[in-house]
This record gives sequence, structure tokens and C-alpha cells, in this order.
Amino acid sequence: MNNRQLNGKLPEHPEPFWRTSVEFPTFQSLKEDLEVDVIIVGAGITGITSAYLLAKEGLKVAVIEADKVLNGTTGHTTAKITAQHDLIYDEFIQNMGRSTARLYFEANMEALEFIRKTVEEQGIDCDFTTVDAYMYATSDKYAEKIKKEADAYKRLQINGGLIDGIPFDIDVKNVLVMKDQAQFHVTKYLVHLIDLFIKRGGQIFEDTVAVNIETGEQPVVLTRDENRISAKHVLVCTHFPFYEGTGLYSTRMYADRSYALAVKSKKKFPSGIFISADEPTRSFRSIQENGEELVLIVGENHKTGQSPVETMEHYKALETFGEEVFGLEEIKQRWSAQDLVTLDKLPYIGEITTGNPNILIATGFRKWGMSNGTAAALLFRDKVTGKQNRFEKLFTPSRFYAHPSLKNFLVQNANVVGQLIKGKLDSPNRKPEDLAKGEGAVITLDGHRKGAYRDDDGKIHIVDTTCTHVGCEVAWNNGDKTWDCPCHGSRFTFTGEVIEGPAEKPLQKYDYTMMDNLTSEDSGY
Repeated sequence: MNNRQLNGKLPEHPEPFWRTSVEFPTFQSLKEDLEVDVIIVGAGITGITSAYLLAKEGLKVAVIEADKVLNGTTGHTTAKITAQHDLIYDEFIQNMGRSTARLYFEANMEALEFIRKTVEEQGIDCDFTTVDAYMYATSDKYAEKIKKEADAYKRLQINGGLIDGIPFDIDVKNVLVMKDQAQFHVTKYLVHLIDLFIKRGGQIFEDTVAVNIETGEQPVVLTRDENRISAKHVLVCTHFPFYEGTGLYSTRMYADRSYALAVKSKKKFPSGIFISADEPTRSFRSIQENGEELVLIVGENHKTGQSPVETMEHYKALETFGEEVFGLEEIKQRWSAQDLVTLDKLPYIGEITTGNPNILIATGFRKWGMSNGTAAALLFRDKVTGKQNRFEKLFTPSRFYAHPSLKNFLVQNANVVGQLIKGKLDSPNRKPEDLAKGEGAVITLDGHRKGAYRDDDGKIHIVDTTCTHVGCEVAWNNGDKTWDCPCHGSRFTFTGEVIEGPAEKPLQKYDYTMMDNLTSEDSGY
């Protein structure tokens, strides 16, 4: 089966399953200054769970969200709740020791059990199901890695081990199972938590962009609309932190993209959640839509802005895999996701910088945000209420493991320099008038590198391709119709508006006519 035979089944526009199968509450933007006990910036799984937990503690809590609730990384997830995070435990034992590796496992399992208990106690209808998690190898190289990971499971007393195979038409050489993991419908779960939070007096403001923090005993969050929110504690839950302090997080993480299809298959899906150890990654699980079983297929990861092929090819590769393994009747939806990876692969959860105990951050979940994001919320609750949390040292952003942190710091920042130079040397030969409707590309205009997109009405949108963060040159993402920065993962709409940080300002926009009348627009900054 090849891509050409399957091409045409893919939906024209990306649309995540978790955003279309739930009715979301809506909230007004913040119109005035505000004073609360805790201000939470970001309405994903970490922010909403933190808000719910802290409101239960009797605190006055407000959440602000730059876009709409649950529309960021949380709304684009696989919604697996598991401590099986790829091949990680052998690596953690080697680099950080057995006790640290065990703590990481326990933190994620406690998060899983918190979700399970909350679903049961609150009677949340969110398709929560206990399943086993499977990781498989199709090559000798990764079969050996899985053996080492199985040994790590034994050393850490993880309930699981090597098994013979998986119930799919995939030629596997080794399989590792972790028992009693889970999956759920993440937005159904979190919409329920939002309702409980609001009933306890919590406040949520959408379309409210945080731009800075004034530090001090009573920190103040500043918004783009010049409102001030003062609080005893600030929780930064914005995927990439909108405020870095002196933490230099853009030099300590890289952004990674992956792709997803929700499909109707010809074969019944067995129980379990599955992921390949080999690259390119293949991850799959079942999901439910109005009583109908669908299969969620995810994979094809690469650093943001650094895809070796046009991004639509990643969707087509997943389509081919789905046809070969499951048999596809229909591709219901497609979408992509972005995740952040830290130097040592542990999330950064805790004080944003040493000496700022009232400004806390959670970032770098490495594609495993359901459990890590919940673990962050549980740690935040304890930090805010003055309780001890045994995972605080594990996740502290100020930690440093010489190996692998130093090596990865040098590698990642060398990559940034390479991408910066590469972009400046690029000399595209396309012109705006070459573009078809729905097509975007890097072009040359009046001798300068620009980005162009022709919309469905034929209008051409021109932007400067220089990212507003540190000046790298963005690349066109034809699968999602966005401009993506290869240096630190900032993403922009085809009109230049910021989708993902660390960039805060939009790309410079230009008016354009077919007569080459090009003028700079005032972008409002």
C-alpha cells in the first residue's frame, strides 16, 4: 500500500477530536484589575486541575487563558494516562539513580490514581478505562533496548515485564507491558472539573493574554490589555512559560511536533494502549464517539520547524500505517500537537527561579502531560498550602544532572545556532503570484525573504519570516497552515499571529497587491 493510493481520504483541515466531541463553557475576557489568592495562567490540564484543587482548599482562585479553555496542548493529546513514557526508566537509572527513577514512576502513578478516584467520586462520564500499556520493538536494536527497559522495571518493582506479542499484524521482536494504566476522554473530564471549580467561586477569563510578571511578596500578572492581577501565588501553566524570569527556559528545552489521525477501522480494536520503541513512533489506542469505536493513531515526531518533508507527508505516513494494520473505512479527523522536552527529560515543576517561591512553573512534559500535568497540579496544591511534597526535589527546575544535561544543553543550542545560520542563507526562488489557493511558501520579494500564503478567496498574505523571539527564520507548515520556528518552537498563523511561545509579538505583516505594492502594516506593537 502506498501513499498515492490512499491520498484523498485525509480531511482538508486539522481539527482535534477532543475539541469537537464536547460542549465547552465560554467565559468573558478580563476587563478590570483583580486581586486573588492564586492566579493561574493557562487553562489546560495543569491549570484546570490546580484551580479545582486550590478552590477545594478554600482559596480565591482565578484562571486566565490567552485563547479558549482546553484549546492548547491538552486539547491535542492522545489522552493516555500512563507511567510508561517510552524507553525512560533504564536511562533515568543510569543518569540519576534508581531512587530518582522510582520517584518519577510513583509521581505519575499517583497522578493516575488521583484521576481515577476523582472520576469515581464525582461520577464523571469521561470514558475512563483501566488498560495495560504496551511498548513494542520491530528491530533488533530496539528489541535489545526493550530488554534493558524490562530489567529497569524489575529493579524499580514496576508491575509489568516482557511478553510474547501484541494482537496486531505487526512483526514485533519484543514487547514490554506495564499493567493497570488508563485512558479517558480528557476534555469531558476537565469540563466537569471546570464546572466544579466555578461552583466553588472560581473565576475563568478567556482571551486574556498575560505578558509579564512584577515580582515581589505580592506578585502581579500584567495582561496585554493593561489589567493587573495581584496574588499571593502565580502558577504559570502555559505550555511554554510566558514569563521565564532568569530561568532561561528557551535554552533548556526544545519543541517537538507529532501528528494524529482519528479513524474508523475495519477491525475491532483490542484492549490496551500501544506505542512503538522504534522511530518513527507509532502510538495507538481506541476512542469512543457516540457509541462508535474509533482508533487514534499518533506519531511522526520531529523538532518544530525542522521537518525533513512537507508536514502533510507525516499525516499520509500515518494513513498508510493505519490502512496496513487496521484497514481504514474513514479518516474522521486529523491534527498535530506540540510538546516540550527538557535537557534531562524530567519536567520542570516548581519555583520558576530560585528565590521566587510564590511564582511556580510547570513545563516540559515530553508528550506525557496527562499524568505529569496532574502530578504538577498536586505539587502546586501542596506548595501553595504549605504542605510537604515528596516529589518537589525530583521536579525542581533548578536541578542539574551533569550527564545528560550539559551534553544536551550544548547539542540543543548548537542546533539553534545552526538553524539560525541556515535560515539566513536560504534564498527561495518562488514569488507570491506562483501560489495556488490554500498554498503557502517562503518566497523572495524585492530581494528579501518573506512568507506568503494565498487564502481560499485568493488574497495573498505576506509576513516577514524572521521570528520575533531571537530572529531565526520560520518555515512553512503546510499540514496546519502555520509558520513554525526551528529554533525554539514558536508558531504563528498564516497572518503572523502568535500561536505558541516563546515569541510574544506577531510576525511583521505587509500589504500586498499583484502590482508589487508592498507596504509594512502596523502590527500594534
